[in-house]
Amino acid sequence: MRRFLDRLYYASGALGALFILALCALMIAQSILREFGVRTGAVNDVVAWFCAAASFFSMAHAFKHGDFVRVTLLLDALSDTWRRRFEFFALVIGNVAVAYLAWWACKFTYESWEFKEVAQGLLPMPMWIAQMSFAIGSLLLWIALLDELVLVLRGQVPTYVRAVRERHARGDFSSDV
Repeated sequence: MRRFLDRLYYASGALGALFILALCALMIAQSILREFGVRTGAVNDVVAWFCAAASFFSMAHAFKHGDFVRVTLLLDALSDTWRRRFEFFALVIGNVAVAYLAWWACKFTYESWEFKEVAQGLLPMPMWIAQMSFAIGSLLLWIALLDELVLVLRGQVPTYVRAVRERHARGDFSSDV
């Protein structure tokens, strides 16, 4: 199961990176096409959807690798016992919040499909297609949070804490800036 979950997080991060690459390609193409007088108004809609997809698909991977913003000033001052307790409660609260987000993201996307909602911009695309990244990304983040909660309940150090410690051991403090 561990290998499957790690691959799932890696795949979601890779998919987010592909959307960033697609964003770059679209924006460069749009700039070049404008110089030749080609109208590219619908590209703006696609760029917005790709920005959301890049963000939501990258969240689970970023969380597991310690790349989410965390305020550790209090945690660093606590003993290991209290730190584990605070990590546990933070993960419980995070699980509840992200489960709620994922539920409504999926419901919202399903309703867009059910009502055959179409984008209002220049590209009349079914909205559920654009919203799928929101629903799937939210679910993946919830799975990652649940995964971390299980690890903490087993008495292990959270993956994101280990990742940051490993970076610091290598002398890499770039994520702390």
